[in-house]
Amino acid sequence: MIFIKTKKETEIMAEGGKILAKIMKELEKKVRPGITTKELDRLAESLIFKFGAKCSFKGYQNYPTCLCTSINDEIVHAIPSERILKEGDIVSLDLGVFFKGFHADMAITVPVGKINSQAKKLIEVTKKSLKMGIREIEPGNYLGDIGFAVQKYVESSGFNVVRELCGHGIGKNIHEDPEVLNFGEENTGSEIKEGMILCLEPMVTVGDWRIKKSDDGFGYKTKDGSLSAHFEQTIAVTKNGYKILTKL
Repeated sequence: MIFIKTKKETEIMAEGGKILAKIMKELEKKVRPGITTKELDRLAESLIFKFGAKCSFKGYQNYPTCLCTSINDEIVHAIPSERILKEGDIVSLDLGVFFKGFHADMAITVPVGKINSQAKKLIEVTKKSLKMGIREIEPGNYLGDIGFAVQKYVESSGFNVVRELCGHGIGKNIHEDPEVLNFGEENTGSEIKEGMILCLEPMVTVGDWRIKKSDDGFGYKTKDGSLSAHFEQTIAVTKNGYKILTKL
């Protein structure tokens, strides 16, 4: 069932979205060679507490931390640890906050020091593919239009979109209907309607799009060991189009 949010509910989610965007900006600044992903998680949790919010992920389906920190071939949901970030790595930071009864969700992929040209292009393409998907959000369009736009741009850039993971609706629950695929055909799927709030999150790989479970039991990584990047925003469907809620 797809929940339509009221104007008041959307305003509350926008508050939470701004808090999340501020926290993510602070986390991005701290990414550097030598820091552990556990340190980033501790910072995320302290900032969430400071803003009077709660972690969306911690305890969700037994996930043990606030932040997801996926490095290089890891796609999503990797658990922070004592692993040290190294020059040339890329790390995807995925974080959710629960504020005044509603969730917001956001992800970015960040270079660790200087990265090679392929990794840089991967990040740029993944970030832009999110923008291409967001442009399709308006009442009367279809969810398939989003997936089609993301897939077309990513594949034309020489990369692949992950098929087995997707975006989602969000609200009182961190994951709600509908599923928002990063591939598909135009004019297919559910109709986009005013009041929907969606998380778009392209996950893009340098190599094959097939995935496997990480050793930690929570994360996913590319089956062929190729690099992966991930960007996500929480977006409200408005009368005239869209509004990104996780944006400063």
